Amino acid sequence: MRILFLGDVVGISGCSKIINNLSDQIKLNKIDFVIANGENAAEAGVGLTKEICTDFFSSGVNVITTGNHVWDQKDIMNFIDKENRLLRPKNLFEPAPGKGFEIYSLGANMRIGVLNLMGNVFMKKCDDVFVTAKKFLENHKLKKDYDILIVDFHGEITSEKNAIGHFFDGKATLVVGTHTHVPTNDTRILKNGTAYQTDAGMCGDYDSVIGMNKDNSLNRFLKKDSIKHFPATGEATLSGVIVDCDIQTGLANKAVSYIFGGQLKNT
Repeated sequence: MRILFLGDVVGISGCSKIINNLSDQIKLNKIDFVIANGENAAEAGVGLTKEICTDFFSSGVNVITTGNHVWDQKDIMNFIDKENRLLRPKNLFEPAPGKGFEIYSLGANMRIGVLNLMGNVFMKKCDDVFVTAKKFLENHKLKKDYDILIVDFHGEITSEKNAIGHFFDGKATLVVGTHTHVPTNDTRILKNGTAYQTDAGMCGDYDSVIGMNKDNSLNRFLKKDSIKHFPATGEATLSGVIVDCDIQTGLANKAVSYIFGGQLKNT
């Protein structure tokens, strides 16, 4: 079984790349299940909308995860309560609309768990992610409650992402970081069988500053005249990770970085 995880989708360019290319990429790479982080997919580069979710699902995305920008488009708060394929970080302060974990059926005998977590360092205030993760693992077991477990860790710093990867090692199929929009070159299988990548990168225009217009971003850094950040609109790259799963153990047989189109190339 093969799973594709796509990093943060940014703005119109990222959305267009998914809508126009994902279906063919699924066939070409023989993908069985797709997860994408959509928290930057709106036209303004923050949040997402019901319409975007519908377009993603129609294009082949099975589950959409999010992060600190989940509520930036207000209409999503009602939609997330009705759509179980859209997740928000599980460790957001409760009560919050939606849920941070769900199990999805693929065929008659395959159960795929998807867990969305958010880091604590340099991020919006939320519950302690390691306490939340510990409680989760006390109540959920690989190959008992689900056959596959994918963890999207939406965080700012690499050490926190590394730590959560080792915390889930042997208990999840894939732990992958999102949020920083730059793909890391550390795709591997950890000691106890969990696939890991510190950050999946973004699905957006890399001729930018983490997906945002580079000229406006430079002006902000240089304290020149600038306006609120807005996404770059050139050709997007799809970035993420592909994992081949061992359906007997629920762990990973193989993990490779996934790069398609735009500025970046696989090395």
